[in-house]
This record gives sequence, structure tokens and C-alpha cells, in this order.
Amino acid sequence: MKKIGNEGASGLNSALANCINLSNLTLNLCFNQIGEVGASGLGSALANCINLSNLTLDLDRNQIGAIGASGLGSALANCINLSNLTLSLSQKQFICFGL
Repeated sequence: MKKIGNEGASGLNSALANCINLSNLTLNLCFNQIGEVGASGLGSALANCINLSNLTLDLDRNQIGAIGASGLGSALANCINLSNLTLSLSQKQFICFGL
């Protein structure tokens, strides 16, 4: 099975960045070899979705690591209308530092 990886995530990010009127989104991207660049880019794209209020994002079993998770979280902080967030980041290797 082909994985989308960072390259595929980049294409998805470009499309999502133009969806400014999107209010509900569910993305299941688990087991897709998305790295920290792809995860950070996804967050940046979602931050452009200014009307996003409900987001379910499953990034289980990718390689986003601490840097990707930080980039994703920082970008999602800009989603000021987000009222419901379900985020799954289960990783093989995931190290968390103090918040």
C-alpha cells in the first residue's frame, strides 16, 4: 500500500489552505509516513480555515515527532473558532518535554 508521506501531505495542505469556509473536518491520515514537515504544514493549512469549528485529526503511526507535534499545535492555536478538537498522535517514538 502506497503511503502519502510528506509529499502527499504537502498537496493536501495546499488544497486545505483554500478551504476558508470549512467548518467541520475529519481527516484520518494514520500509517502514512508523514514526518514533522508534513505535520507542521498541515497545521499551517488548517490555521487558514478560519471558520473551522469541529476537527477530528488522526495522525497515529506517522513520524511527526516532537517538532512536528509542536508545529501542528502552534498552528492550531490560531484556529480561534475551533470548539471541538479530537487529535490522535500515537507514535512509535514520541518524546514530550515540559509544557
